[in-house]
Amino acid sequence: MFESKYITNYPHEVIAVDEVGRGPLSGPVVIGAVRLRATDAAAFTGVLRTLRARGIRDSKVLNANDRGGLLKKLGVSDLPFRRPGVIEVRGLLVDYVTWDMDHEKIDEMNILAASLEGMKLAAQAISDPKTSSTTIFIDGNHRLRWGNSTPSSWCEIPVIKGDTKSVLIGLASIIAKEKRDRYMREMHDLYPHYGFAAHFGYPTKEHRRAIQEFGPSPIHRKTFKGVREFLRS
Repeated sequence: MFESKYITNYPHEVIAVDEVGRGPLSGPVVIGAVRLRATDAAAFTGVLRTLRARGIRDSKVLNANDRGGLLKKLGVSDLPFRRPGVIEVRGLLVDYVTWDMDHEKIDEMNILAASLEGMKLAAQAISDPKTSSTTIFIDGNHRLRWGNSTPSSWCEIPVIKGDTKSVLIGLASIIAKEKRDRYMREMHDLYPHYGFAAHFGYPTKEHRRAIQEFGPSPIHRKTFKGVREFLRS
């Protein structure tokens, strides 16, 4: 398994993070983070193989029913922002959390900075501060932005197309995608004329047409092209 190549000492805390929603014109970028404490190599590899066998993979190759069904089989139903939950796999506990960086944070920081900050906060939320050895797998080619406060015991591994290589990143991506879609359906109920339930905030032709007709909603990203041109003073 991909992750096991990088873990050489046990016990070991392993975290994986992924984000969903960098491209949309509205709504938050949502981060999924998962964490497990690997007690030994056999137990760690067993969890990874079990998750893969249950169908965990890149969220982009799964439809909404598949994602929801997989999470239901793992015992995940509610996904409140910023409140960790637990999945049990082969006797080991896999912690998870969803973290949101809303449209205002995105406009303030820019989308890349907001995504990396959200990944950092999500990882911190489920990490055990007493752990002496932590490896975090990050989807993409960027490291997290810690400034001068990088935990000395953390090893960061950026993984390009990580959700296709790492089952843990894949699980994080499914959790993030499911949470963001649920949130945007709720926003559709508040602002139905934008069609969020159909495109989830992505810049489809219909979405762009709605912005031109109605102007941006309160959850649109005001610094994004396709939105800022239609702001009304």
